[in-house]
Amino acid sequence: MNIPSDLKYTKEHEWIRVEGDAAFVGVTDFAQGELGDIVFLEIETCGESLEIEEVFGTIEAVKTVSDLFMPVSGKVLEVNPLLEEHPELVNSDPYGKGWLIKIALKDAAQLNRLLTAEQYTAMLEA
Repeated sequence: MNIPSDLKYTKEHEWIRVEGDAAFVGVTDFAQGELGDIVFLEIETCGESLEIEEVFGTIEAVKTVSDLFMPVSGKVLEVNPLLEEHPELVNSDPYGKGWLIKIALKDAAQLNRLLTAEQYTAMLEA
């Protein structure tokens, strides 16, 4: 299982990568593996400001539909345009081309509440 050390993680299996004033959010390799083949994403929160742990969309796999949660508070700037026609990118490249949303951070201090790669790994192994 791939758990990059340069990302932060949530207990709900989202990851976040900060780039300047913005950040990319996606689901972890563990999450996509548990979900199975991703067939559809519904993210209609572009342009909205959401609080930490609020639902920003849903992810649909062959066997289930799951909510997607904001790892930190922020404004949704962009939804990954590739996923409309290629939702399977979440399975094949969850930390690269399979990112879900780009956000503007509201409070960067909230990043300190998230799990490091080591803490996320320990949670999965518990």
